[in-house]
Amino acid sequence: MQSDEDIGKVAQATPVVVAKALELFMVSLIEESCAQARLRNAKRVSPAHLKQAVLAIEHFDFLQETVEKYPDPVAQEPTPSANAAEEGGRSRRSRKSSAS
Repeated sequence: MQSDEDIGKVAQATPVVVAKALELFMVSLIEESCAQARLRNAKRVSPAHLKQAVLAIEHFDFLQETVEKYPDPVAQEPTPSANAAEEGGRSRRSRKSSAS
């Protein structure tokens, strides 16, 4: 930062304070994204979960333009119970009966 002529002198503590502020921001964003993933019984946090966190929390409103390009979480992730009833029900039974 001190090599930039427009900035001028920077106090020694400034980079440390900026780094801590960034760390706290990232922690809050990731924690909310993890909460969104848990609500949807997901094993991994996806961009859709980040988008839902940004849309759900007012503090992240400034990120809404950034997350617009990602697909809507509801459209991307169908409910697990609907998929299990349609696809997995028969294949599990046939595997168990053929393995016995």
